[in-house]
Amino acid sequence: MYFKIISIGTLKEDYLKKGVSEYQKRLSKYGKVDFIEIQESSRDNIAEEGLSILKRIKNDDFVIAMAIEGKQLNSVELATYIENTFTYKNSCINFIIGGSNGLDKSVLDRSDLKLSFSKLTFPHQLMKLILIEQIYRSVKIIKKEQYHK
Repeated sequence: MYFKIISIGTLKEDYLKKGVSEYQKRLSKYGKVDFIEIQESSRDNIAEEGLSILKRIKNDDFVIAMAIEGKQLNSVELATYIENTFTYKNSCINFIIGGSNGLDKSVLDRSDLKLSFSKLTFPHQLMKLILIEQIYRSVKIIKKEQYHK
């Protein structure tokens, strides 16, 4: 399993870095997770961020855009979706996290799935930790292994 998390902005807070690092370590047993961080653009230039994101996606890559208006799945449904994607569609899943201004329409149009974890808005820095934890949870469900809460 190979996951790429492409996000706007860099992790700054130490507690978030430690959390993300912990889940990367846990996931290394099952596959690979790469983080690609893109500098945030000004409020008036979200299209520039979109171009920067799209440059890092291959034509045949599978893309899941994190979007508040996206489809909501529970953890088992997400695990099933991830498993089916790896089995039938692609060996790499790209997750895209926008910045404080959201994602450009070009990125949303390119995505294979628009996914929402909640109708609530989360800071994009925190979303990195939430996302990697959910990826780990999904892998544990796929492998039928117990997840210690």
